[in-house]
Amino acid sequence: MSLIVDIRKDLGQFRLQAAFEAGKGVTSLLGPSGCGKSLTLKCIAGIEKPDSGHIELDGRVLYDSKRHINLRPQERRVGYLFQNYALFPNMTLRQNILCGMREKSRAEQEQKLSEILAVMQLEGLEKHRPHQLSGGQQQRAALARILVSEPRLLMLDEPFSALDAHLRDALKIELRDMLQRFGREVLMVTHSREEAYNMSRAIAVMDQGRLLTMKPTKELFADPGSVQAAVITGCKNIFPARKCGDFEVELPTLGIRLKTARPVEDGLAAVGIRAHYFHPSAPHNRYPVRFVEEMEEPFETILQFRYAGQDPSSPPVWWRIPKDKRPAAFPQELGVAPANVLLLYEI
Repeated sequence: MSLIVDIRKDLGQFRLQAAFEAGKGVTSLLGPSGCGKSLTLKCIAGIEKPDSGHIELDGRVLYDSKRHINLRPQERRVGYLFQNYALFPNMTLRQNILCGMREKSRAEQEQKLSEILAVMQLEGLEKHRPHQLSGGQQQRAALARILVSEPRLLMLDEPFSALDAHLRDALKIELRDMLQRFGREVLMVTHSREEAYNMSRAIAVMDQGRLLTMKPTKELFADPGSVQAAVITGCKNIFPARKCGDFEVELPTLGIRLKTARPVEDGLAAVGIRAHYFHPSAPHNRYPVRFVEEMEEPFETILQFRYAGQDPSSPPVWWRIPKDKRPAAFPQELGVAPANVLLLYEI
């Protein structure tokens, strides 16, 4: 692993405890606003100082409380893209990018400038000031200024938050391609599970200052492991559960038992079932259901149902299906595959 982070910082009512390792490619820090994601980036960049711990990049120690090492931000060779891009408003695009190459000769600066303008598709905009650039051009300009400094680590803090919604999808693809060409470690902070899923090879889930879990992206969504991680990754159906067999759980509030593909460990807290996991023809874990609500979205239909033996005080269960797959008549039973029963434990 090239980046090693193990830090703690106490801010009174809030305490940051983050420990993880990240390799080449994009690793996202995913969690709600105020959970410590951006603070973690600032500690790595040297903008904030942890109370204790260790930060190491490519075998080089950036911070170590026991050894009294705390490199200045400019010594760390870490590129940090802020939410608002932090371009100098009174400088042209050319001047902004040249700020990232102050230690190079004039000839090297001109060569690098020409190369990065071509890569970032900013040619012809050299004399424009930030307010004359579109949101996507501003993002590419800020990235260009960072990349010409040849950082060992690139960190992106909510890189799409300053963009209009209609620009985000196109720029996700654009930015993902750029980051692949960068070819080194990238940390991205986001509160959007869709952005994390689209952009990342691995995701670290954070909540209330703690790093709950870190897994490869698809593995995290298939097995979040805890109630908190299931909620943050968008699981709509989470119900208390208890172990009643090596591969079987009971959900008392729903009045059902479910077979599982994964062995059930002691300490089970709940079961999660993602809203698109149910199917009328699924042969396993089938039970009678009664539909109580329907909501239409642009491309999907959300149906809410209750099991026959469900506690009336418990919330209904969500079933999400594509609009063109909505049945003309609601099924009397629904099933879910054992592999899609998420076992959730307290952390």
